[in-house]
Amino acid sequence: MRFIIYLLVYPFLWCISMLPFKALYLFSDFIYLIVYYIIGYRKKTVRENLALALPHLSDQERLDIERKSFRHLCDMFLEMIKTMTISKEEISKRFVFTNLEVYNKLESKEKSISMMLAHYASYEWAISMNAYVTYNAFAIYKKIANPYFDKLVRNIRSRFKATLITTKETIPLIIKNKMSNELSIFGFASDQSPKVSSAFHWQKFMGIEVPVHTGAEMLSKKYDMNIIFLKVKKVNRGYYEASFEILSENVNEVPNYEITDKFLKLVEQQIYEAPEYYLWTHKRWKHRR
Repeated sequence: MRFIIYLLVYPFLWCISMLPFKALYLFSDFIYLIVYYIIGYRKKTVRENLALALPHLSDQERLDIERKSFRHLCDMFLEMIKTMTISKEEISKRFVFTNLEVYNKLESKEKSISMMLAHYASYEWAISMNAYVTYNAFAIYKKIANPYFDKLVRNIRSRFKATLITTKETIPLIIKNKMSNELSIFGFASDQSPKVSSAFHWQKFMGIEVPVHTGAEMLSKKYDMNIIFLKVKKVNRGYYEASFEILSENVNEVPNYEITDKFLKLVEQQIYEAPEYYLWTHKRWKHRR
C-alpha cells in the first residue's frame, strides 16, 4: 500500500517541481487557502505558540504573523518539492551565502564541524552550501515512516552532495569519520523540543523555560569538532541570504551548555526580526516550567 501511494503521488510532485517559480507561488497561494482556511492545519498549535512566545503583541498583530507564517510554510513546502529538479545555478541565485570566508576559516583548522541552525526561513535550501564546501556533508533528520518517500527525500538532498543520516546513525558515523580522519560537517537543527526524559539542560527560549537539545555541543566536545551557526534570512519570496557565525573554535574551553545557550539567543534574534518565517507548527513549548 505504501508503494502504491508513492506511485500515485510521485508524478504529481514531479509536475509541481517542473513549474516555473511564478506558477509555483500561484499554486502556493491556492494551497495556503486550503491549509489555513479549510483544513486549519495545526492552527491551534500555532496560535498557542505565538501567544506564549510573543505576549507583548496584540491579538491582531499575532493573527497577522499567523497568516504570514502559513503562507511561508506553503512556500517552503513547495520549494522543497522544487528541489527535485532545480538547477544548481538557479538555487545559487536564490540562496546566497554572504560570508563564506567565515566558514572557510573553520575548514582551514582541519577539524570536523557541527553546524547549528533553526527551523527558520529556508532551512531546506541550506543544503546548497555543499557546492561551496570541501568537507563531506551530513544532515541529521527524522526518518519518514513511508520508506519510499524517505528514499525520495534522501535522493533530493543528495543532489547537492548532502547525505541524510538519522539521529541513531549520527554518533557511529562521527566515530567512524574521526577514526578514519574523514573531515565532515554535520547539520543540526537544534531548536526542536527533546523528550523530557532525555533532556540534560533547561533554558529560557522566547522567555519560557524549556528543555533544549544539547547534542550538537556535547558531541562537538566529545569528538573535538568546531561549531558554527547558520543564520538564514528571507529577503523576498523565493530568495534567501545566509550568513555564518562561529560559535566556538575551542569547544572544550567553553563551560557546558554555554554554546547551546548562545545558539538559542541567536535563534531568538531571528524570530524577533521577522517572526512570520519561523516554523510555529512545531510543538516547541509543549514541555515548559
